[in-house]
Amino acid sequence: MQVKFLGATETVTGSKHLLITEKGRQILLDCGLYQGMGSRTPELNERIGLNPPEIDAIILSHAHIDHSGNLPFLVRQGFRGKIYCTPATAEVAEILLQDSAHIQESDIRFLNKLRQKEGLELLKPHYTAKNAEDTIDLFHPVDYHTSFAINDEISFMFTDAGHILGSAAVNIIAKENGKTTRLAFSGDIGRYTDMLLKDPERFPQADYIICESTYGDRLHEKTESAEQHFLDVVKKTCLEKKGKLIIPAFSLGRTQEIVFVLDKLKNAGLLPDIKVFVDSPLSVSATDITRKYVYSLNDSLQEYIKKDPDPFGFQGLVYIQKKEDSMRLNEYKQPCIIISASGMMEAGRVKHHIAHNISDPRNTILAVGYCSPNSLGGKILRGDKQVRIFGQELEVRAEVESIASYSAHGDYEEMLRFLDCQDKSLVKKVFLVHGETDTKEVWRTTLLDAGFGEVVIPHKGEVIAL
Repeated sequence: MQVKFLGATETVTGSKHLLITEKGRQILLDCGLYQGMGSRTPELNERIGLNPPEIDAIILSHAHIDHSGNLPFLVRQGFRGKIYCTPATAEVAEILLQDSAHIQESDIRFLNKLRQKEGLELLKPHYTAKNAEDTIDLFHPVDYHTSFAINDEISFMFTDAGHILGSAAVNIIAKENGKTTRLAFSGDIGRYTDMLLKDPERFPQADYIICESTYGDRLHEKTESAEQHFLDVVKKTCLEKKGKLIIPAFSLGRTQEIVFVLDKLKNAGLLPDIKVFVDSPLSVSATDITRKYVYSLNDSLQEYIKKDPDPFGFQGLVYIQKKEDSMRLNEYKQPCIIISASGMMEAGRVKHHIAHNISDPRNTILAVGYCSPNSLGGKILRGDKQVRIFGQELEVRAEVESIASYSAHGDYEEMLRFLDCQDKSLVKKVFLVHGETDTKEVWRTTLLDAGFGEVVIPHKGEVIAL
């Protein structure tokens, strides 16, 4: 079997790895969109290095757009196989892909208005809502811990990766010409201190591992101090400065976690008497799905809901769906918290909120997850004094804060803990993906020091035989 590394090689987005069997069958692990790559983004998402009709099946680790978001483009280009994922991932991916298609079409309509005025050729969206609907029809849910044979060469099993609802590590067994090869794909590795999700599970022994690297060079702030840090930011912004606290957060996972923290603070009598707005139709849908799967969340959450049946709702919390209600927040003069997507601040309603509030020193922008260096969030976090939003150069006068411990990605100690279930002497190679170049180099050294024999950083388009 060969592995062709097609995405998330030099960055953390665009996850895409192609397996090619001895008989020439093609199994794709993830098919994510590149995000936050500046002017290179459209080309990276168009030039996928694949012939979609030749792909036999896709195994999806989880629903985040940087892992699932280019599936409708593959379908548009002729892919008709099955897409295997966990049941929760199928439900979450449905709403995320529909939202992504809506954004594609909306952005193109806006651009085409400008191009039409200039007499330029009109553009087509990367994919449409119809492409997303056709993609959803191809989902084939498979439960955790269930061995599933795709064909006579490839079978797989999902184990819980603890990253978001439904996320999985993919454990593949390839039987070719009397030889058995065991390949593990980590997907995105979650936290062992997550407030909602169960810990990442131990996974079966592998000969080869494709491992993420997002935080391979750092440790997260401890959860206890993070909650105090969060409360301090709320008080300083909303009580002392009488401003707005803008929290860009991914609709699934991060939004529910932040709301849960606020719910706990409210129940403890610590949250100031202010309005909290969750301004994202997608976040509303994702929260509903999380409520549906609440039985699958961790033990501490199960204990919490015995006293508070709804950890995602409290007095003063308002979920906003209508565009008109979202726009009214621009005129809202009272101190408040606004939680809105997207997490990297590149698109969605949060981009409008940042544009309206970034130049007011009373306000604070609080990042609670990873932002690609080239994304709007990355530029704000690195301290740029001016940023360009919707064609305007805006001065950054709002305070900028970051709490990395709310990230859904494990730090290097947590990733080592995830890999510790392996007999290192039996692992032939570890391939590092889904990380910035410098981070992967640090993570590679850490893994070698931990006893792994060979750690490889593949290049985009590189094909390696197992």
